[in-house]
Amino acid sequence: MKLLAPSILSADFSILGQQIKEVEEAGADIIHLDIMDGRYVPNITFGPPVVESIRKITDLPFDAHLMIVEPEKYITDFIKAGVNMISFHMDATIHAHRVVDMIKSNDVKAGVVLNPATPVKTLEEIIHYIDYVLIMSVNPGFGGQKFIPQTAEKVKKLKLLMEKANRTDILIEIDGGVNQDNINYLSMLGVNIFVAGNAVFKGNIKENVVNLKRGMLGCLS
Repeated sequence: MKLLAPSILSADFSILGQQIKEVEEAGADIIHLDIMDGRYVPNITFGPPVVESIRKITDLPFDAHLMIVEPEKYITDFIKAGVNMISFHMDATIHAHRVVDMIKSNDVKAGVVLNPATPVKTLEEIIHYIDYVLIMSVNPGFGGQKFIPQTAEKVKKLKLLMEKANRTDILIEIDGGVNQDNINYLSMLGVNIFVAGNAVFKGNIKENVVNLKRGMLGCLS
């Protein structure tokens, strides 16, 4: 499974609805939502009301990446707003298993996030309960950052952990600096979901989506 998830953090919010329709018509598979609270990361984005409003625009799955402290306080609101996937940072909550249970009990896919400096081994006790892992290939908080090459090694380590835990069904998502230059390499490593912001929304959106999808599917000619 190879899926492209444009991050609306890089979209033009004055025409957000139009740009969401553009990426959908171009062939995007998921809409990625970067939710920031100004505490876990030094930036503030948007909350459930914005998610609820754009839910009316598209039927594409919504993937909410919660970069917020105590995510358990807001999960219900985001689920009501219409998200289909929720990932959170384990160091942002005291009871990670409880948060996973909250998400999955509402028929929403649950994921956990690895920051660039977070070792893959931190997933050992929770890998049996989650649906996907989001590997951050930049430090979270802002769009437009450059890909940190060393994070690609995490994909390899994560796949080994998944095999050891007999959880090869877990999806691997990557977010940060994904573009046409590295998406094919990341795909060959085993990434399933590719979050792209500037690489989608800067320039011709349709051409960007088509080229990124060609790259992730191995069609480079």
